[in-house]
Amino acid sequence: MSATDSADAPRPGRRAAVIAGIGSYVPPDVVTNDALTARLGTTDEWIRARTGILTRHRVAPGIATSDLAVEAGQRALKSAGVSQADAVVLATTTPDQPCPATAPQVAARLGCTGAAAFDVSAVCTGFLYGLATASSLIAGGIADSVLLIAAEAFTTIVDPDDRHTAVLFGDGAGAVLLRAGTVGEPGATGPFVLGSDGGSSELIEVPAGGSRQRSARLPAGPGDTYLRMRGRDTYRHAVERLTAASQQAAHGAGWNLADVDRFAAHQANARIIAAVAERLSMPPQRLLSNVAQVGNTGAASIPLLLSEAAATGRLTVGHRVLLTAFGGGLTWGATTLTWPDITAG
Repeated sequence: MSATDSADAPRPGRRAAVIAGIGSYVPPDVVTNDALTARLGTTDEWIRARTGILTRHRVAPGIATSDLAVEAGQRALKSAGVSQADAVVLATTTPDQPCPATAPQVAARLGCTGAAAFDVSAVCTGFLYGLATASSLIAGGIADSVLLIAAEAFTTIVDPDDRHTAVLFGDGAGAVLLRAGTVGEPGATGPFVLGSDGGSSELIEVPAGGSRQRSARLPAGPGDTYLRMRGRDTYRHAVERLTAASQQAAHGAGWNLADVDRFAAHQANARIIAAVAERLSMPPQRLLSNVAQVGNTGAASIPLLLSEAAATGRLTVGHRVLLTAFGGGLTWGATTLTWPDITAG
């Protein structure tokens, strides 16, 4: 699905979803590169050179995705100055359990019992898929407010002995509270670019645990319950899709890439972000990044990044922001917005 052509872009004054609050949370357990090197047979220098990651956060035993989601959700609600929302959308690849969805439990714990609540699964593109979904609920008049949370306990599906994935992923959550507003006002979401390529799904997958493996009545093979990723092929697809989606989203908003004040890409690893920025001719001072501190947090990556950037002053009122992500599926997406006057929770 491509962005609306700029000549046919939604007219100002029409109903739209507007970001009114933002919050984030990472678990307190910090895992440094040095904590991984002995077991994985690698070095801090090797990890830094290939990923740009120095540390990542990890959930403690017994802590689940819903716990992270509730923390981030509470902070987003507080940031917006409200106590609940009409709907709760949770973007995650690591639900608490296969059934039921995790969102209704999160909604209940946040005091939103009775609100519509459901999960969205698009791996690292989950926040943008969720943002498009939440925006549609508001634009269509189904809800006046939506709490969108992206939360991942990714370390629970990563093989701790696989140095190609164990060094990459961390846990965390980010959330935004969306309210009904009008097209063109600060915080209003722009046209969305969303896409997928299921023919390449094997590049990023957890082979076991679903209906295909279970219906075969065969036990999961060694490592089949963990995330597998073909790094080189994933890198190529990610750079191509992120670049194209970013260009389409900017065009759909009627922007030139030179108009972008801040570029917020999914924090997969530093090499991918740098390659996309180079293709877009995006100056380093416009790039938002926290991958060095939190690693790849899947769907949570973009809202975590935006919340941190807003809290530290790297993202301020009026900044024109281009968001883009790529993940398993394969999936990708992008959109634009002008940053509103909000305080990160």
